[in-house]
Parts: sequence; C-alpha cells; structure tokens
Amino acid sequence: QVYVVFSEELKCWCRALVQSVWCQADGYQLSCFLVDYAKYCCVPSKSIRVLPGAFAKIPHRAKKCRLHCTKPLTLHIDYCENTAKIGPAKRWDAAAIQHFRKLLE
Repeated sequence: QVYVVFSEELKCWCRALVQSVWCQADGYQLSCFLVDYAKYCCVPSKSIRVLPGAFAKIPHRAKKCRLHCTKPLTLHIDYCENTAKIGPAKRWDAAAIQHFRKLLE
C-alpha cells in the first residue's frame, strides 16, 4: 500500500512504500521507498499519512528494477602473492554504484 510521508531531505510530502518498521525510544521509525523520487528514507511514524483514494491511482514515476543477468564484482587483493583478481561479490560497492549513476546521467 502506498502512503504519504514527509521527507526532511526534500522538504515536501511524497508518496512512499513502507519497507520496514522498527521501535526506538521516542517512537517508531519507518524505512520507506519514495515512489516518485526513487529514493530511500527513514521517517518517524508521526510523519506518515494515508493516501487519499484519487491520488493512489496515479502511476509511480520510479520503479524498483534490477539489471538482467548482471552480478556484482569486486577486486580481490592477495597481499601475500602480490596479485589482484576480479571476482564475484555479495553486494555492489559504493564506487560501482557511483560509476553506474554517472553513466545514467
């Protein structure tokens, strides 16, 4: 379900999908995906509202997607043998993500 959350970063109300909820000392925090900005953010529970029916029917501008058959790689360095090889990784590293975003721009 799509909700409306107030993004402190963007200084506006945005449509969002709630990813997870966790409890903190001062209340609940929500991890959200902003469907019109393709950004993730965390907001307090007091900053979430139910989306009015007419606005829920507007299509999202951003969609979560994956690159087909593209797996993350990383550079494995062996200091003992003084070699470096590219091999599979569990996650994309920050440099690869930054490079990909520059290519998209």
